Amino acid sequence: MTKTAFLLPRSAPAEHMGSLTGLLREWLPGQRWFAGKDRPVTDLGVLSMTELFPGCLHVLVHAGHGGVPAPGGNPPAGDCYQLLLGVRENPSPRLGRALIGRVRDGRLAGTTVYDALHDPRAAQLLLERLRHPGTAGPLRFESDASQQVPAGLVPRLLDAEQSNSSLVYGDEYILKVFRRIQPGVNPDLEVPGALARQGCHRVPAPVAWFRTTHPFKATLGVLQPYLRDASDGWTLALDALASGDDFTAQARALGRATADVHLALASAFPVGAPGENGRTAAGMTERLTAAAHCVPALQPFVPGLRAAFAALTTCDPGPPAQRIHGDLHLGQVLRAGREWFVIDFEGEPSRPLTERRSAHSPVRDIAGMLRSFDYAARQRRPWRPEWARRCREAYCAGYAARAGWDPRKKHGLLRAYETDRAVYEVLYEARHRPDWLPVPMAAIERLAVRGD
Repeated sequence: MTKTAFLLPRSAPAEHMGSLTGLLREWLPGQRWFAGKDRPVTDLGVLSMTELFPGCLHVLVHAGHGGVPAPGGNPPAGDCYQLLLGVRENPSPRLGRALIGRVRDGRLAGTTVYDALHDPRAAQLLLERLRHPGTAGPLRFESDASQQVPAGLVPRLLDAEQSNSSLVYGDEYILKVFRRIQPGVNPDLEVPGALARQGCHRVPAPVAWFRTTHPFKATLGVLQPYLRDASDGWTLALDALASGDDFTAQARALGRATADVHLALASAFPVGAPGENGRTAAGMTERLTAAAHCVPALQPFVPGLRAAFAALTTCDPGPPAQRIHGDLHLGQVLRAGREWFVIDFEGEPSRPLTERRSAHSPVRDIAGMLRSFDYAARQRRPWRPEWARRCREAYCAGYAARAGWDPRKKHGLLRAYETDRAVYEVLYEARHRPDWLPVPMAAIERLAVRGD
């Protein structure tokens, strides 16, 4: 039986969070989407708590990693995370993986807290909230009035999530629940909505979404159509490598699809002007310095990598800055039938939301995909560098055929963005998947020494 008497008054959530903070401080660092794994959680505070429905609390918490308060009374350095907490006296044994712990004191004493996204009942009730727009405290549930989501769709939580969590409903819709929350409109709502209004069919359009108005305005989750028969580009590439098949036709078509999305983005959002390469080079150099401080293996290559960035100030400035995907790779594209679709416009969650929503060179997306072909080729031994080279060539050729300009002719620009991406990969792998570190380090050596 679900215990409901404990449910908290919205007026004083912090008063009742003390019994949970110890459990959450231990549980959060073990989650795949938690960004501060390499730093201890020194303080944990509740920013917002809302009873979403009986037995389920919507919570925004601030996880701090030490430091002093920022100007204006803002919290010290850390991150805001979205949690949906189920609270029961006797949870189902099937929720074993989702259990956070047993509460020993306070208003929740005697109950067990768990990640409610693993609970089919809670997942179904969350969909009902989205099907019927309305409010719950600071939460706002909204939808596209022209789209009708049927009731009774069976939910399942995807296991392959990384920076967020996703629920699939009846193989008809997918709900992405953002875990790391920043103030502002999330690009994964903003961009697909704008592209849908442009008539771009390469991106599934938002059907419903929810957001919060406290402690700041932010997007919390987006419901979109689920491409049930689609396969992601990473899986398709690895299958091709395993069977010895050529992947150039698919890569060329993917290049055309990327150009379609870029052209639609240029129509949907304001376009900047070329000539910001000096500022871009400075930002890349700053990220390199920070990464080399964290990953000593980078340090011998720093001079050559800096040279790649410095060349930006003298090379062809390339196409105008515009809205882009921001984190494009083979895992962010789906192939259904003979068509490619682009998903996950959130960008790199580690970067500020204002940066992810700003204009950048489309070469940044292209460089991300080129690095992804290299990642795929290195998943099998012996390494297949020719497979990656052919895919890179085909992808750029497909892009050029649709966009009207060839990324391969922007050599200095492409080298700088690919180098910046490889630096990001080195830092990511060192923190999350050390066994994969040799993959981006091989690119670092190539880009720093030969500049290919």
